[in-house]
Amino acid sequence: MADKALEGRIALVTGASRGIGAATAKALAEAGAHVVVTGRNVKDLEAVEDAIHAEGGSSTIAPMDLTESDSIGRLAHAIAERWDRLDILVISAAMLPTLTPVTQIDAKQFNQALTLNVLATQALLAAFDPLLKRSEHGRIIGLTSSVGAEPRAFWGAYGATKAAFDNLLMSHGQEIGRISETRVAIVDPGATRTAMRARAYPGEDPQTVKPPEAVASRIAELLAEDFENLHRERVSISA
Repeated sequence: MADKALEGRIALVTGASRGIGAATAKALAEAGAHVVVTGRNVKDLEAVEDAIHAEGGSSTIAPMDLTESDSIGRLAHAIAERWDRLDILVISAAMLPTLTPVTQIDAKQFNQALTLNVLATQALLAAFDPLLKRSEHGRIIGLTSSVGAEPRAFWGAYGATKAAFDNLLMSHGQEIGRISETRVAIVDPGATRTAMRARAYPGEDPQTVKPPEAVASRIAELLAEDFENLHRERVSISA
């Protein structure tokens, strides 16, 4: 990827306090973008911002809970007032409910996952669509999971939310494809060394799967190289 290929672009990364989201925020800042990093943990967001600034990058932290009804609208308003556009939206935030048979899914956890993984996604697309359309190269990248497309035993709750997530993004991409320059892509990170992965596979040696930085690097490359609308890919990189 060319140095500073994203110079001057404004990026928003959700779930940026750790894991793939944090790594992606750093990678986009390294490529020259000003990155708005969102998440619920202020201390973790500050650590991400410190790391970005230490490397000469530029960022703004926006602590928020995407499941709060007005939080996304407030953030969109703040970004509109400061920059009047958004060039890149990376949707990384997600919740993994307890792995369990479909008949034993915990209703509270399922509702929380649907709220964050699905309802918040729709709210993000609705709130930031006008700002993305004001950009000459508005780009949306959603981080998904293979279980959204390929059902797997005990993953029904999470898989259902990711199937809906994929559908929302691809439907949105089709709707805007002919009326704006905004393009939509879905990226499946594959097996990656994250806290979510550790909860799903507690006996796995984390060193046997790739680090979040590998996925983040690919996302930055994808944005620098650019992609066709409705692009989909799986990051297949060994540890």
